[in-house]
Amino acid sequence: MSSAPTFANHPAVLESALGERLPAALESEIRKIYGRSPLYTQRFPLHSEPLQWSCYREIPALSKKEIVERGHQAFFGDYAVIERGLVDRKFEYESTGGTTQSPMTVIMEDGWWNAQTARAYRAHPLLASYADRPYRKCVLAPVGCSSNICPYEDQPFPHRYFDGTVYLNLTSDPFVFPESEWDRIVTEVQAVQPEVIEGEPVYLSLLARAVKKRGVTVPSVKVVILTYGKASLQHSRRIAEVFPGSSQVDLYGSTEAGYIFIGTAFKDDSRVIDDNVFVELAPYRDLPEVFQIFVTTRDREAMPLLRYHTGDIVRRTPTGYRLLGREGGLYFRPDGTLVSPSEIDAALPADFACWHYSLVQTTDNRWDFHYVADEIAPKSVESALAAVLGADARVVAFRKRLIAPAASGKFSLLKPLAK
Repeated sequence: MSSAPTFANHPAVLESALGERLPAALESEIRKIYGRSPLYTQRFPLHSEPLQWSCYREIPALSKKEIVERGHQAFFGDYAVIERGLVDRKFEYESTGGTTQSPMTVIMEDGWWNAQTARAYRAHPLLASYADRPYRKCVLAPVGCSSNICPYEDQPFPHRYFDGTVYLNLTSDPFVFPESEWDRIVTEVQAVQPEVIEGEPVYLSLLARAVKKRGVTVPSVKVVILTYGKASLQHSRRIAEVFPGSSQVDLYGSTEAGYIFIGTAFKDDSRVIDDNVFVELAPYRDLPEVFQIFVTTRDREAMPLLRYHTGDIVRRTPTGYRLLGREGGLYFRPDGTLVSPSEIDAALPADFACWHYSLVQTTDNRWDFHYVADEIAPKSVESALAAVLGADARVVAFRKRLIAPAASGKFSLLKPLAK
């Protein structure tokens, strides 16, 4: 009986495995990664015989902490080549903080981000038609987003328009945009008439607020891509109200790994983008159908990742996968059962609506529910959230004008006390 670990990829991707042997596609990728980056041989030398699952399991998982400590230079035999490539634009770099707030430099070969984005689009029926033809798109996301094509200084409209895509954001933290900034953004969206709008869910929710406030419509929008951060059902509903003719796609990934999962938003049908990554599943806290993920990138030349521990937790469903969030953004009741943003969304009363919220644990049994909304939340919000948190939880709701992101620029829906 094979001792193969569980993968989230489509079975056809790994079906060539024979007994203890690795599937040909996975072994080929591992050997390419070893050939491209000296980091992996330094960590765990690989023999030349055909790889078996027992050997695969001995390859140590790679963490973001290790990448930060070793430095991105460790991925390359001669970093001077990369430095010259950055000057010649054969490579580009991005700095990502993520939710850990530890800065990490990511080196990408020119064209990699666009290529893996196209593969992600082809993996979903709502986006497949946009992968290989010109179309109009607006992006509203943190300034330090997934490719350094994103602007870092105030540029007039024409200079933020690349190949049919306009990058709307010029500064960080959408809660502090002045009304004049939202005027500019809404005007540019109307001017572009995009078929696709892509962005971080909080930014897009606040864009919906700005569009609604100005009484305008953008009927050209067919698809809204929720990415860069964890979306709540509240974000999704506010966006749908303002862009009623659109469908929503959940596109999950990271700057260092690229796009990993794609699915229709809030349908629990996310699937691995097989042409981009292999995704290994590891049981998490003995919870049924809940897993940590370990990612191995495919066809990545600069800084390829092998068994990379992203820190993300997923739940397997009959229709696909649900991204629960980062480990640090999950709460465990005293009885060991899990509470994720999905449970918080489900607990919120039907008569409650907000543009964004954050549920923050302040003591063992006290939680503050911060929300940005047009109306004061009904008192039932507090009791509903306390019930889902369990035990003796007490929740106090606070209506806010803004909810600040973390130093990394990320927003959190659920913030339990650090353990």
